[in-house]
Amino acid sequence: MKINDLSAFTDHYRSNIEKGIARVISRGWYVLGPEVENFEKSFAEYIGVRRCIGVANGTDAIELGLRALGLGVGDLIATVANAGGYATNAILSIGSTPFYMDVDLDSYLVKMTEIEKAIEAGAKAIVVTHLFGMGVPEIQRIANICKERNIFLLEDCAQAHGACINSKKVGSFGDLGCFSFYPTKNLGALGDGGAITTNSEAIANTVVSLRQYGWTSKYNATIAGGRNSRLDEFQAAILNELLPFLDVNNSRRREIADLYKANISNPSLISLPTYKGSEYVAHLFVVRCAQRDALKAFLDGPGIASEIHYPIPDFKQQYLDNSIDLKLANTELLASQILTLPCHPFMSTKDASLVINVVNQFR
Repeated sequence: MKINDLSAFTDHYRSNIEKGIARVISRGWYVLGPEVENFEKSFAEYIGVRRCIGVANGTDAIELGLRALGLGVGDLIATVANAGGYATNAILSIGSTPFYMDVDLDSYLVKMTEIEKAIEAGAKAIVVTHLFGMGVPEIQRIANICKERNIFLLEDCAQAHGACINSKKVGSFGDLGCFSFYPTKNLGALGDGGAITTNSEAIANTVVSLRQYGWTSKYNATIAGGRNSRLDEFQAAILNELLPFLDVNNSRRREIADLYKANISNPSLISLPTYKGSEYVAHLFVVRCAQRDALKAFLDGPGIASEIHYPIPDFKQQYLDNSIDLKLANTELLASQILTLPCHPFMSTKDASLVINVVNQFR
């Protein structure tokens, strides 16, 4: 059993996918054409913002978003260290310095006390990650504080398409939101893709230039830091076809998560995800177990895939300067205990029951 069955997904939506691809081929317009334009408009409306700009991938979305905010060499930018290193890479790529914030042991999300520490340390921007499909509950409060202190707020929504906090979608609280459309995402293409959402016309227009060499007109590069980072017409066409199904697929993900929550009962587990309604779109269902590696091996027996998201905190990666004596107690503990169980829209109730039964048998 797979963590995320992409074959089942593409089989189910094959006719929609083929229809979108056929439009692009018949039009003969392959880069920054009507499919990208239509998707940008539709996704902006879905998130509830004025603008959406398609880019090549989610990491580029973070990097170009930071550049569009005017951040760069020497700036301190706060982020969590338990989200796979994507924000860290984007921060380092513009010459800025990451300030790592610890996370809550139950939600795996940034804590308000850590936001305050980052502000006190002089962070010019804060990257808030809505991780594993869970919207950060205090995002509105964080947005208000950042606005009061003139600190930029960037939301990393790569794992939280459609998650809502008080009926407002993530990606609409900060100065900008960053999304990935990698195939495994809740809204995934058949290759890489990303987008930035914002209510600022100035930020949007800067990103439009940055994603295409820093051009303000053809072959006239006036903004430094530009690159070729364009959302492909084929991927945009596929996203146009799949966006209308995002909410129903999120609902099915939550149904699987609800089955797990109601029926997994094992004293070896420390915790299951805690969530309320639409704040969680169940991108990943992550449990905690002190004997994580043993549980993973136990699941392997009957062929149930599991994964660790993520085993190494950002500040412990080998390519970084590890001379700094940084301790993030919760982040480090979670890295040793978390395990992701299969959870996707095309899981059957029978599949979920098998996972539940095997997990409950583990000792």
